[in-house]
Amino acid sequence: MPSQREIRRRIGSVKNIRQITRAMQFVAASKLKRAQESTLAARPYGHSIDEVIADLAAVLGAEGHPLLRAPEAGSARTIVLFTTDRGLAGALNSNLIRFALKELETAGAGTKVVTIGKKGRDALARGGYEIAAAFPGFGDKPTFGDVTPLVRLLVDDFLAGRSAGVTLIHPTFVSTLTQRPEGVQLLPIRATADTAGIPGNQFLFEPNPGVVLEALLPRYVASRVFQAVLETTACEQSSRMVAMKNATENAGDLIGDLTLTYNKVRQTNITREMIEIASGASAN
Repeated sequence: MPSQREIRRRIGSVKNIRQITRAMQFVAASKLKRAQESTLAARPYGHSIDEVIADLAAVLGAEGHPLLRAPEAGSARTIVLFTTDRGLAGALNSNLIRFALKELETAGAGTKVVTIGKKGRDALARGGYEIAAAFPGFGDKPTFGDVTPLVRLLVDDFLAGRSAGVTLIHPTFVSTLTQRPEGVQLLPIRATADTAGIPGNQFLFEPNPGVVLEALLPRYVASRVFQAVLETTACEQSSRMVAMKNATENAGDLIGDLTLTYNKVRQTNITREMIEIASGASAN
């Protein structure tokens, strides 16, 4: 059985850890509100642009723009994995990586991998996968301009025929307690939005649908990538807040158990000393 000093030292260490996890919980909670608001505010824009793309595609057809056309057979697909740079976010990264590995198994040989965030990059590198490009995370306050280099890389590879398509794997923010990994096809663009109107009859385009489509599709791709970044940021803060809350509660339970053990050891030592004193007195 450990000594009283060892138990006191462990209690002190756990109390220090509890202070850290509680502070991280509060920091994540403060960041979550802003990240959640940004994510939810961007979703209506994505739904509206889906409606416009569906209407344009119904008018022009799949040949209306290179980003709508499926590339020739033989090209490898590209999978873009969004994870975080930092850990202590519960099962968020492990669930995303597990989801990506399943996609890679079904995608076949030659599939290219682009990672966003250090956790995904390190995990796939350890698994022996070749990473075509790796980007760091975009921080707690991502901006639309941050995704420009990534979007340019994905679009250029697709238009040049080096990629047969692009799939984004990122977490989707459902609630504070639920974040769901999701695979979304980015390229070629699917003009199959679930809209209330009838595609082809919702909008009037000036000067003509072709010009509007040419200007809209690159921005559509960028908005989809940026939405994935926002979802990842909100999920990271939510997962970290919940994980640190659980860690703080577990630390409290551990302190209680250690305190009980300490009291038992202390009582045992007192009893033993009293017996030794009594035995000494009887011997005299």
